Amino acid sequence: MDNAMMIGLSRQMTLRRSMDVVANNIANANTAGFKVESLLLENRAAPTATHDDGPSDVQFVNTWGMARDFRQGELAFTGREFDLAIDGEGFFAVETNGEEQFTRDGRFRLDGAGQLVASDGAPVLDADTRGPILIDASAGSVQIVDGGMIMQNDQQIGRIGVFEIANRSEMSKQGNGRYTIPPIEDPANEPLAMIDPTVSQGFVEQSNVQSILELTDMMSVMRSYQSVSKFLEQAEDLSKRAIERLGRI
Repeated sequence: MDNAMMIGLSRQMTLRRSMDVVANNIANANTAGFKVESLLLENRAAPTATHDDGPSDVQFVNTWGMARDFRQGELAFTGREFDLAIDGEGFFAVETNGEEQFTRDGRFRLDGAGQLVASDGAPVLDADTRGPILIDASAGSVQIVDGGMIMQNDQQIGRIGVFEIANRSEMSKQGNGRYTIPPIEDPANEPLAMIDPTVSQGFVEQSNVQSILELTDMMSVMRSYQSVSKFLEQAEDLSKRAIERLGRI
């Protein structure tokens, strides 16, 4: 296969991946705490097909990573007692199979044992103990005040953990709006509970996806894919005509 068709195919592959990313953003436009993503591309040099003249290599398109926009989403009022939203930096922490995971989705509830948990039952972690948060629902209503402190009958019974991640580029997406971080070798980079986070009770942070922009990107990807397809058709037709001419010589 000649150089032109290889370059075109490499571009089509990245465009298909870009379309998957854009479609996922649109699908999560109403998912609490979701952060919009985009594909990162790079040029990769490779040897050309055999030729007598021209450049010694060509530039192919390749994907090398995923970018996430962690800008704040709008806070939507729900009025539910255990719906929480972070206004500013930081992430809630939950425990799943013994592993800490971080999220901006604050749709919490109490389970049968009185633990504050996420929608799938993962315990929400306390800022000070790094353990589950226990609340006696029969003891009265709960207020979340400045710094994430959990107050019941004018007594502090816990503190919502809002943790600062030093290098968010290393966070790995795990689904359900959650992320993990690789093992920390330097203790200075360990996620630490923020001293005075702003946690709003009765609110949920919405996705920061802007649907109009994503639809515009989707149309742009589609047009680019069609353009590359036309280019490949022309390259194939040119190759056929070259072969036909060689056959007549």
